[in-house]
Amino acid sequence: MHAFLKTGKTTGLPKVPSEASTSAGKERKVVPRPWVEKYRPRTVDDVVEQGEVVAVLKQSLESCELPNLLLYGPPGTGKTSTILAAARQLFGDLSKDRILELNASDERGIAVIRTKVKNFAQLTCSSVRPDGKPCSPFKIIILDEADSMTHAAQAALRRTMEKESSTTRFCLVCNYVSRIIEPITSRCTKFRFKSLGHDKIVERLKFICQEEKVKVDDDALEVIIECSGGDLRRAITVLQSSHRLFGTSEESITKEHVLEISGIIPQQFLEEFLDICRSQDYSKLEKYVENLSFEAYSVGQLLEQLNDFVINHRELSNKQKCILGEKIAECSFRMLNGALEYLQIMDLGCTAILAFKNNP
Repeated sequence: MHAFLKTGKTTGLPKVPSEASTSAGKERKVVPRPWVEKYRPRTVDDVVEQGEVVAVLKQSLESCELPNLLLYGPPGTGKTSTILAAARQLFGDLSKDRILELNASDERGIAVIRTKVKNFAQLTCSSVRPDGKPCSPFKIIILDEADSMTHAAQAALRRTMEKESSTTRFCLVCNYVSRIIEPITSRCTKFRFKSLGHDKIVERLKFICQEEKVKVDDDALEVIIECSGGDLRRAITVLQSSHRLFGTSEESITKEHVLEISGIIPQQFLEEFLDICRSQDYSKLEKYVENLSFEAYSVGQLLEQLNDFVINHRELSNKQKCILGEKIAECSFRMLNGALEYLQIMDLGCTAILAFKNNP
């Protein structure tokens, strides 16, 4: 009793679960997972459309041998998911000990290559699993977003790839292969991941809708694919966001719901912009820009859509398209450097008015 009053602890006494804790444990719900992670490919066969890479990885899995890989291409095409699925198939239960994954959130300086990567690469590994099955006698280091590495870090990585080639395989994942130095690219088997086609994205989205029991209109699927630009990860994210906000068991997700979630600007705003520029009325242009800001549409999204709209416009002359296209590129570059959206859209509108005035 004196010990309890002194410390305030009931050491040695068994803990009796209360009714509140037991009932809370029974009623604990499973935390919903993002669909991007839930439907990530678990095996190489689940990878969508990348036929050449899948064929090479299947042969590597059969022979338990894997070369150094350099996977590059647009985001959301399955680069990281493919190598992770292949590594899990190759190592099985040992995948946690045999795989080192560094992504964009980690430091990419020369210190990381000399410490974490080098130390992991120097570890030896057996060719037999704990259950007695044969296993590849090497490890895999996955460097995601490798194009963000400094040149000094890439030079240090090249030397590590040379020395530890017998015990370690490297897989570099990036968007721009031109940012990887030549000595590294020459040591890797390069595979380009292409943007996913329309039919493949539709097939995958319909599969997810069937599994999650989500009702989606065909027009809504088309808008999702249009805004994704071949990025399956973005398409799945937009679909889940639309379902969370607007999807119910009775009502289906419509085109208007997707437009509101994705931030795509309706085509009427694009047509109105060109009509105002044709009228050569600066006051109308100013009111249009104010209205655009009140609607909370992104000017960057407007420039992206306006570029495609101008290129495919049949009533504009080639010279007008050239002037507008050049100005759109200039305004987009300024916005990337931190310029004000209001000034850039006004500058674009004034240039368009002059283009219609001087080149009728």
